Amino acid sequence: MAKQEFKKFYNSKQWKYRRQQQLQDHPLCALCLVEHTVSAATVADHIVPHKGNAELFYYGPLQSLCTRHHNKTKKDMEVIGYHNAVDVHGRPIDPNHPSLKTK
Repeated sequence: MAKQEFKKFYNSKQWKYRRQQQLQDHPLCALCLVEHTVSAATVADHIVPHKGNAELFYYGPLQSLCTRHHNKTKKDMEVIGYHNAVDVHGRPIDPNHPSLKTK
């Protein structure tokens, strides 16, 4: 399914309501909180990529993210399997980061 076809999902009344509820119930970015920072969430993100699956789109689990984490961190997680965010000590916070893998 092409991204253009996803527009019908994102423009639906059902999605707009669900998005609004997600951000109202969880107004802070989940990934910022992991990094011990506080930012307002602006995106209701599908934790499991829906890839056009209507059931997953409308009923799959969501998390609230800021635009930065949605557009960069989440994309890295989906494309390369981990993200490069670090904690205050410079250590990767993603348990899937290659530097944290034991041999």
